[in-house]
Amino acid sequence: MKLFKNYLLMTITLFSTEIIFRLVMKMNIWEWSLLRVFVSLSIISLLVSLLLIKTKRVPTKIIIFIICLVASLYALLQSGFENYIGVFMSLGTSSQAGAVKDYIKDYIESFHWYYWLILIPTVLQFIYFVIIEPRLYKKNNISNIIEDNLITKRYLLRSQLVGLTSLIILLGIFYFTLTSNKMQNNIQLQSNTSLFLNPSMPNIVVDQFGVTTFGLLDVKSTLSPTEEEVTEYEVNQKGTKEENDYTRKIDDTKWREVAENETNKQYTTLNNYFLNRTITDKNKYTGELKDKNLIVIMMESANNIVLDENLYPNLAKLSKEGWYWSNAYSPRNACSTGNNEMSGMTSLYTINNSCTANVYKNNVYPESLFNLFNDAGYNTSSYHNYTEQYYRRKIIHPNMGSGHYYGVQELGIPYSNKYEEWPSDVELMDKVLENIKNEDRFMTWITTVSSHQPYGVNSKMGNLYIDDYVKMGYSRPLARYMSKLKTLDNAIEVLIQGLVEQKKLDDTVIVLYGDHYPYGLNDKILNEYFDYDVSVDNETDRTPFIIYNTELEPNEFKDYTSFMNIVPTIANLFDLEYDPRLYVGEDLLSEDYSKRVYFANGSWKDAKAFYNATTGKVKYTNEEDVYSTETIQSINKEIDLKIKMSNAAIKTNYFKHLYDSIKENEIKETTTKVDKDTKGSS
Repeated sequence: MKLFKNYLLMTITLFSTEIIFRLVMKMNIWEWSLLRVFVSLSIISLLVSLLLIKTKRVPTKIIIFIICLVASLYALLQSGFENYIGVFMSLGTSSQAGAVKDYIKDYIESFHWYYWLILIPTVLQFIYFVIIEPRLYKKNNISNIIEDNLITKRYLLRSQLVGLTSLIILLGIFYFTLTSNKMQNNIQLQSNTSLFLNPSMPNIVVDQFGVTTFGLLDVKSTLSPTEEEVTEYEVNQKGTKEENDYTRKIDDTKWREVAENETNKQYTTLNNYFLNRTITDKNKYTGELKDKNLIVIMMESANNIVLDENLYPNLAKLSKEGWYWSNAYSPRNACSTGNNEMSGMTSLYTINNSCTANVYKNNVYPESLFNLFNDAGYNTSSYHNYTEQYYRRKIIHPNMGSGHYYGVQELGIPYSNKYEEWPSDVELMDKVLENIKNEDRFMTWITTVSSHQPYGVNSKMGNLYIDDYVKMGYSRPLARYMSKLKTLDNAIEVLIQGLVEQKKLDDTVIVLYGDHYPYGLNDKILNEYFDYDVSVDNETDRTPFIIYNTELEPNEFKDYTSFMNIVPTIANLFDLEYDPRLYVGEDLLSEDYSKRVYFANGSWKDAKAFYNATTGKVKYTNEEDVYSTETIQSINKEIDLKIKMSNAAIKTNYFKHLYDSIKENEIKETTTKVDKDTKGSS
């Protein structure tokens, strides 16, 4: 009786918490995954009950309550984190939890009131344990004492046998839910078995296993990591292909020699994967910007509000007079600024449950955007007007190939350690202009900061122009954000005017993209400005992407894209020496471009459809123009493979290994040739 009672109380509390969590997070309820969630919680509850079978009544209740309280608080925090950052938190991204304390006011204010409903089952359990259960126990005191003695002396073994048998049955049922085709969505990005072994896609794991089980799987994978399975490839021999004026010719003989002699299994898989990728041809845009200077600007928290010419004339001017992609997105993750900066430099997908830029800060990327320009004889540099508190750019950028990284302290820009206050982007642009004035051939990367959250509290940048936007009818949080964007727009004006004065504007290309949507502003606040609902189909992540040069004909591209495609697109426009196979992103101007944007959680979007990886469902723009199941599976297989291979390449520092191996072979060949020549001459 004690075993069953404890199991029942714990299961009801945890499962009720799960149901409310799914309701407030607007997740699916009536689907097969709910059975898997129930079974997994039953296993947890039964296991705990078995372990506590010899424990006295009061300590047992305390332990059960603490477990349920931790589970409910964890679910509450996950709901807030997903609402605020856009992803579920994992131990791999726990460093961001430290950042949350800095903007705790915005974080709490972003909570929807109904998130607190998640705590109801645990509160009811507390009431039962403290008020109802003691009264029932006291009312039946004699029978309860007898029952306690019977459990201890007579029925303990029987209860354990029943419990263990039930546990084995539940484990069998759980295994069935993992492997049965009926319990598997056939267009899900990864199989449930794969996700159970390696919960690398938190959003899908939470949907398929529940938030409590995800927490346990996250702990398990952190303490005992399981490498994701990747397909092994055979190196294809070069096939004959009819050449034309646009054919991109690449001599990969040395790479193939390295692949043939590689003994490491992971490197072999990566070699085979990248070698077998398509070498995209040149196109009519190849060399369009050849020999010009380049400035890439990653704009902090910039969304499409900055394209309003009445509010931000300078940024709007660049979009209207340059090339503008109207369906550009900046897929968010737990460390979006650092990770999306890294992806913009390397065209690799960062690891979804990791602050990749920091964790793998010592990696070297010979194929990065910086190194492409280094190889072309450019002076490269990078700038950011804040400290190393969140991202280790003093290490990351040089390892990316930046010839010189300038942080806020080296630039001499005033800054504060107070989170609400951020340095001025205007001063940043002044410093950049001062440094490049004597450079004739440069490539520089600028990461701005003035428009950073918080927006719910007063700050210098947030209040600078706030009254102007409050008068327009916007709420104060949105007005503070828009005030900060005004500083960013002013900074762009300073940059443009400075390039004009230095007579470099015509010879300079400016690429702009936003790192992520403005954290701290919920969908309701953002909808004050936009005429569409940003909460639908990842529209929150819609951000600007612009390529500007005075000699470009203005053009609006409607293809779906993200920062993943920056490197190959720029490399082609500048006609740099590069191998398209080394980038999982694509040249936006290639005839082979897929015209699809992939999000960090595995979702994707194009002109026809939006695939939601969390729910495993597709929403079509036009119901008459749909994809077959096979097509969706093919797309999902492609994106899953790109993510896995990117992650594997980062984890193994693959590209450094590849280039080092090629150099070693070259040295051996040179040494062998010298030896032969020496022997021949003697």
